[in-house]
Formats: sequence, C-alpha cells, structure tokens
Amino acid sequence: MASGPGLMVLLEAPKFDTSVFDSRPLIPSQLWLETHGAQYTWTDIWFTNHICMAVIATVIILGFWLWVSRNMKVVPSKKQYGGEYVYNLIRNSIAREVIGENYHKYVPWLLTLFCFIVINNWFGETFVFMFPTFSKVGFAWALAILSWVLYNFVGIRKHGFLGYLKLMTIPKGAPGVVLILVAPLEFLSNFIIRPITLAVRLFANLFAGHLLVVIFVVGGTWLLQQRGNLVYNLGGVVSVIFSFAIFALELLIGFLQAYIFTILTAQYVSSAEADEH
Repeated sequence: MASGPGLMVLLEAPKFDTSVFDSRPLIPSQLWLETHGAQYTWTDIWFTNHICMAVIATVIILGFWLWVSRNMKVVPSKKQYGGEYVYNLIRNSIAREVIGENYHKYVPWLLTLFCFIVINNWFGETFVFMFPTFSKVGFAWALAILSWVLYNFVGIRKHGFLGYLKLMTIPKGAPGVVLILVAPLEFLSNFIIRPITLAVRLFANLFAGHLLVVIFVVGGTWLLQQRGNLVYNLGGVVSVIFSFAIFALELLIGFLQAYIFTILTAQYVSSAEADEH
C-alpha cells in the first residue's frame, strides 16, 4: 500500500486481466495504464465494467416501473398488464404464499430483488454485454448478505435477540441430550450456511453457464478456422449452433435462479417471523 501527491490509496492485488470474467476500469487511471493493471487507484476498482452493468440494470428497472405506472387504467394496456404480471408473480406466488398475512411490507424488497437478479442474469445473453453480472461472486455475496440482514432483523425485532436465537437453534420438544448436537448444527445451518448457499447457488449457475457458452463459441470458432479439415469444420458448425441452444437455456436458468433466490429469501423471512419451528 502506498500513496503519493494527488493520488489515492494504491493496492497491489488483485490484478486485472483480459479474461471475460475479469473486471476492468471504465476510465483507467494513469497509474493503471502505466503499470498494465499491476497497480491502480480506488477509482479503477469502483468504476469497472461490471459495476457499470449493475448500475445500468438499476436504471432499467427504475425506468421500467416508472413507465409501467404511468397512466394506469382499470382496463390495463399491454405495458400495464406486463407490469402487473411481474408484480403479481412476486406478490401472490412468493410473498403471500410463503410469508403469509404480513407479506405486504416485504413485497417491495422481493420485487426489487427478483428484477435486479433477472436483468443482470439476462445480460449474459445480451449482445451489448455478453456477461451475466452474477458471474462475479462479489455481487452474489452482496445480495445474500442483504437478505441475511433482513431476515435476522425481522426475527430479532419480533422475538428479541435471545428469543430469536433460541427459536433458530433449539427445536421445540427436542430432549436436552440431543440439543448438545442439534443446537450447534441449527446455528450453523440458519446463520452461516443460508447466506453461503444463497450466494454460491446464484454465482455457480451463472458462472458455469457462461463458461459453457464461451467454450462452445470459442472452440467452435477455432474449429471453423482449421482450413482443409472437414471433420474439424463440421465440429465447429455443430458447436456454434449448439451454443445458441445454450443461450436459450441460459435465459431460462437466469429467470429460475432469480425466482429461487427470491423465494428462499421469503422463506427465511417467514421462518424468522414464525412463533415456533
């Protein structure tokens, strides 16, 4: 770590690279250019291509809901119907069904969560970006931590800290001898494993899917470039064609992962509000 005149704090690691999975500064600093990314300022870290994608997703979501909510009518237009369909999907299928009678106050967060994840996931099939934001694990960790904070806050607010801790670690009716083993496992499951599985599931599915697309596209292109080798060329054609099928599958996976993340968050909120497990 070092500093200089007119220069912010410098960091030595991690280093930027040229892979599609690597973040790169939108406006590289002079230091970054001179050292080829070996050293950089805080602006190089916080104003990257992938953070820009997350910001663009936020703008798209805000613009969509502002557009949908204008001139709403009793008989909905096509745009209003589309917005109401998405809203009702989260409100009725997730919030009301999973959380129960107190679901109203959680709908805004669950709807925002779903929209943000699905838009960032679908960036992987958008030719402008060609990269799902949640292939960067830091974004998945951030959302998982926010959901973790939400459901624990809900539980502590309703039951108190000790009451909530007891609720989440001591199953009702469990004998005292068993609690010696069960309580630590319940604590680990409810407070540690939950956010980890939320983040890893989202990240791993998007990372693996995008990596598969890259392999088929790059591999197919390489095979097509092998002049005079018909077998390689045919393999390249099949590989490129198959990559489009994977693209379509990734659209479905991106939606499903957003839905799963949202419904699990609702489930965790529901368990935090429950009077007993």
